[in-house]
Amino acid sequence: MFGFGQLIEVLKKNPKKIVFPEGEDPRILEAASRLLAGTFLSPILVGDEDEIHKAAEDAGFNIRGAEILNPKNFDRFDEMVDMFCELRKSKGVTPDQARGILSATNYFGTMLVKMGLADALLGGATYSTADTVRPALQLIKTKPGNTIVSSCFILVRAAATGNNEVFAMGDCAINIHPTEDELVEIAGETAACARIFGVDPKVAFLSYSTYGSGKGEDVDKMRNAVKKAKEKYPDIPIEGEMQFDAAVSPRVARTKCPDVSEVAGYANTFIFPDINAGNIGYKIAQRLGNFEAYGPILLGLNAPINDLSRGCNASEVYSMAIVTAALA
Repeated sequence: MFGFGQLIEVLKKNPKKIVFPEGEDPRILEAASRLLAGTFLSPILVGDEDEIHKAAEDAGFNIRGAEILNPKNFDRFDEMVDMFCELRKSKGVTPDQARGILSATNYFGTMLVKMGLADALLGGATYSTADTVRPALQLIKTKPGNTIVSSCFILVRAAATGNNEVFAMGDCAINIHPTEDELVEIAGETAACARIFGVDPKVAFLSYSTYGSGKGEDVDKMRNAVKKAKEKYPDIPIEGEMQFDAAVSPRVARTKCPDVSEVAGYANTFIFPDINAGNIGYKIAQRLGNFEAYGPILLGLNAPINDLSRGCNASEVYSMAIVTAALA
């Protein structure tokens, strides 16, 4: 089962570069100093070099060897402006406008990924989620066949057996009221992400109803989404609609859905009907269930771009950097 040691070993075989758009933030600097002590992930800090070094020195963090890039003196800035104008030509963006936009570190950092100068980006320590996602949507864009960016959280808890319990939950952060088709896409992306973390996905579409025990539009939405998801992903065990207890408890599953497949009672990948349920659900697991929550992990993009909570600490930045790079 999942452990950061496994991800680090994978990255050691194929080291990556990750951009931090908020290079002067002390939490970013602490995480960068830890990454620099390893050999598996190289941080790129965006910002003023003198200010970054001063902030690191004041906080006592060794960032010797870190790559620092400043939009104001980046030697490939003209090339970046040209590419940005081409990407945004449908919006009529001029070179002068592009220069202004790219002076913002979130756009500058995202363009470093677009240009292939970095493999991934982790932002949001001071930026809002929207300020991380918007440049990604405009520049990195969704993968072929995808229509939305979604998200999942990976929930990890140490078990008495010595193996970690690992679950995937989507979408808890991005799509407020996903449609049936969007739920299908969310399920596919969440299952794929779960596999990266050692989970063999068994997907439950959650509801207040288990196989028709409740009625309503939201129940119909989840039931219809399950039918579509099974057709699109025939190799993934998918069931629903079902209540959470039926999804995770074999005893409850025997009572509520005795004739269902391997998912009922043993689900490990959960698809929520909307962001209310998803956001509340993962935070209950985190705060009352003593799970570590990693995310939101953004799904559906052409390159790994992830968002931090503005309340994050340096340890969370370090962990999410490893998670983000592993997606590359």
